[in-house]
Amino acid sequence: MKKILKHVIAIGIITVIIFILFELIIMPFYVRHGKSKELIDVTSMDIRSAMIMIRTSGFKGVVTDTIYTSAIEPNIVLDQYPEPGAIVKKGRTVRLKISQSEKLVIVPNIVGQSQRSAELLLNKVGLKIGAISKEYSVILPNGVIVNQMPDSTATLPKGYSVRVVISKGRSPNDIQVPSLFGLSKEAAELELRKTGLRIGRVHYKQNENLIPYTVLDQSIQAGTILENSQSIDITVSVLDLQDIFDQMIDK
Repeated sequence: MKKILKHVIAIGIITVIIFILFELIIMPFYVRHGKSKELIDVTSMDIRSAMIMIRTSGFKGVVTDTIYTSAIEPNIVLDQYPEPGAIVKKGRTVRLKISQSEKLVIVPNIVGQSQRSAELLLNKVGLKIGAISKEYSVILPNGVIVNQMPDSTATLPKGYSVRVVISKGRSPNDIQVPSLFGLSKEAAELELRKTGLRIGRVHYKQNENLIPYTVLDQSIQAGTILENSQSIDITVSVLDLQDIFDQMIDK
């Protein structure tokens, strides 16, 4: 019985010794007891001061992200990881996010480009297409950019948008002035009527080499796009201006 009691006491003593060794030697060695520290807060500090504070506290600082903004002065620490107050091992790297002045880029000229080509040109310099509106154009075909705001003389911060106006092509109400040169006066009048136009004043010019009443000129150039019906003055040939004068006197 005494032997059993001695064995029990001996086992108890050994267990206590092992526990003490584990708590005071093994565990501190494993977790590097005494080498962890509360992380300081360097947010809102300028990066130079923040790096000094981090280094003197036994950590390493590195800038891993940059935010371009005009709302905050450049080189200010906006965020840190691990967060302030975290218990971390000395020598740990602290990742910092800092502010920088917005980068300005020249807006490219995208007038005359398709929407897809314009997007590629803008994305190349860090911009993008913003609001889109559409309007009829007598010059540029459907789907092509006819205007941009701001224009290509401006600069914008990266990430900003450029508003564009895209052509819907010609309006169905537009009228293209036909060419009347070389037509007879009657044929010219018929051609104008077909396009919704009409003959205005008729001027006469003596020309003995042409058939009388051949159109020599017109007041609005052929190919001109008009938004509403108008009259077109024409100049026609005659053999003798005296005949025209006599006709006007008779009337």
